[in-house]
Amino acid sequence: MNRQALGNTMTVRAKPGPAVFKPNEEGGESRIEPYVGLEFDSAEAAQEFYTLYGTQAGFKIRIGQLYRSRVDGSVISRRYVCSKEGFQTPLRTGCPAFIRVQKGESGKWVLANVKTEHNHDLDISGEIRPPIIQRKTPPTPRPTSNVSSRTGIRSLEDDGPSGAIDLKRIKRVELEPAPRGEPCKGLDFTSANEAYKFYHTYAANMGFKVRIGQLFRSKNDGSITSRRFVCSKEGHQHPSRVGCGAYMRIQRQETGRWVVDRLSKEHNHELGSPEDTNQKNGKSFKEELSNGLENLDLLETNGGLSLVKRDRGSGIGNGWYNVLLEYFQTRQAEDTGFFYALEVDNGRCMSVFWADGRSRFSCTQFGDAIVFDTSYRRSSYTVPFASFVGVNHHRQPVLLGCALISDESEESFTWVLQAWVRAMSGKRPVSIIADQDKPVQNSIAQVFPGTHHRFSPWQILAKEHENLGALRSMEEFKFEYETCISQSQTASEFDSAWGVLITKYNLKENTWLKEMYKMRKSWVPLYIRGTFFAGIPVDGTMKSYFGTFLTPQVQLNEFLMRYEKAVEHNREEERKEDFNSFNLQTVLHTKDPLEEQCRRLYTIIVFKVFQKELLESYSYVGIKINIEGAISRYLVQRCGNGDERNTVAFNASNLNISCSCRMFEFEGILCRHALKVFQIMNIREIPSRYILHRWTKNAKYGILRDVDSGGGSQDFKALMVWSLREEAHSYIDAGAASIERYKLAFEILQEGRRNLCWQN
Repeated sequence: MNRQALGNTMTVRAKPGPAVFKPNEEGGESRIEPYVGLEFDSAEAAQEFYTLYGTQAGFKIRIGQLYRSRVDGSVISRRYVCSKEGFQTPLRTGCPAFIRVQKGESGKWVLANVKTEHNHDLDISGEIRPPIIQRKTPPTPRPTSNVSSRTGIRSLEDDGPSGAIDLKRIKRVELEPAPRGEPCKGLDFTSANEAYKFYHTYAANMGFKVRIGQLFRSKNDGSITSRRFVCSKEGHQHPSRVGCGAYMRIQRQETGRWVVDRLSKEHNHELGSPEDTNQKNGKSFKEELSNGLENLDLLETNGGLSLVKRDRGSGIGNGWYNVLLEYFQTRQAEDTGFFYALEVDNGRCMSVFWADGRSRFSCTQFGDAIVFDTSYRRSSYTVPFASFVGVNHHRQPVLLGCALISDESEESFTWVLQAWVRAMSGKRPVSIIADQDKPVQNSIAQVFPGTHHRFSPWQILAKEHENLGALRSMEEFKFEYETCISQSQTASEFDSAWGVLITKYNLKENTWLKEMYKMRKSWVPLYIRGTFFAGIPVDGTMKSYFGTFLTPQVQLNEFLMRYEKAVEHNREEERKEDFNSFNLQTVLHTKDPLEEQCRRLYTIIVFKVFQKELLESYSYVGIKINIEGAISRYLVQRCGNGDERNTVAFNASNLNISCSCRMFEFEGILCRHALKVFQIMNIREIPSRYILHRWTKNAKYGILRDVDSGGGSQDFKALMVWSLREEAHSYIDAGAASIERYKLAFEILQEGRRNLCWQN
């Protein structure tokens, strides 16, 4: 294996300014100091510099936030922070110390911001130590003639005109041959499998575990060109992870060998005891498998090494279960419709699901189109909180259930979806918006076999930037790509435009585009519009249910309080719209009886959507182009704009109507094109099947219409109890406003009770 990297020198370029290092008054030794304007050859060099500075000053560092270019997605700025920054764990104190480096036009990284003050005691030992974790048995050092016996730091004058500081010499007091188990830059391997086994063995000796991290593919043929192996505590997806920055990255060379090109040995947590790693060479793993690799471990089987699935572990802190169960039991005593479930795997608590009576009641009317919101997966959330959200009759988000997901395995997602089905008395949605990862896809296909799964738009956008980064910056490609996706009206139009795009830009071997074409029915608007999604825009812009109430770093002691505040806030907003819809009237703009009919039935928000379509219909003209029996077809287009045209089919015998724009199928409200044909045919009333009950003022009182659709009588009894209690709350508030209202309310209540008794 190649060890030439040991001889390489990593340099920091110091612009004229304050000294990079300061003399130590006690021992006369030099101490480095960061300052604005300091230059580095790479971000990794800046990290090593700050690591060394932290070692001398008496603190540890972590890799902080990074910033990417909006043009090509490349990293343009990085923050390195004190390990005690933030409050995610009890050991952290919110320390403000950090440095931020920014990539300049020359390719150099310049220190742009620095804060040296800490809010905690520093561990100053009085000696300079290499900022790497040493092995238990250090190798025998070899004498060197060119390194100082004290610190290895050269003065600015010693470095000549360039002002270069030899960080390699700073890090090592004496250059020494690294043992075979010690990773270093330049180390090469015959395969990625060999590199993984090497790092796995090293990790076991040092006392930490390894996960397979990010991989990078060639934009030409989709083959894997680079892999990262990271400490198991990398990231913040679960409380067990602390954002550890230790990793080893390997890159494939033209020769087919793999070389370590980036490396960080610094951990921000305590290491465990070394493990026995006397393992033999084993089977290789398939590099093409990019999904689910984080759940794989290298284990010895039949004399060889294989990647196998590890036992599931929960990313939910143990303290959460007791608090949640106590909360659930309290809520269940107050709300007979409250439902909760806990997944247990091999005696361990795993995922948790819950839904109160109102959420279950809402699902009977608004559970047809849902969003499975797992935002925690793309942010540094301390708790893996997911929610099921629908759209109510005011086009507001409505809560249909919540879950804490123990891990990102298919088993966890499947269990959560099955728990939701049980809570909703067997009801399954018509459509669902969720992530496109394989575990999520497979779980939805298994639990909701007839449901149209639409991919989350944020994930598609992220993948586009990752796989089409350079092309997306080209205006011509961007225009043609977006036109192909959003403007295609038929499957043949889309296929044709897609084929032209692939050929013109030589993308036939692009693996990601091949996969996305196979899954086009889950993300291309043309295929989505034919399914009911309650009008949730194709770009996914829907108001977040929990908004700013639940932040990524919310702690256990605040979670339930913030959760309940968010729920109450949203339900209060719904009550306001209920009141407005029953007590206010929107102004009519025409004398069309269809407008009056819909104002009487629809909520205010939905009526305004319909009213806009009705007013727009007067700007269109319809031409009959075909008659087949009772079915007439019309070409409807905007006056003076022949490019905007749609075909409407109308059956005069039963008043069925359909439009090629598919607005009714997608949103449940008739479009301007269909309304134009109704005007031509002099239809004075919209057939009831085109007034969806879910959009009406009385949508919340339609539960009895669905009693026979599934579920036991006990389930519906709990929902009816909740419904009556909710209505009683409003009744009591109105009746207690004054003595006169109280007397009237009491008389009405007694009369109602007598009527119920007579029915028995």
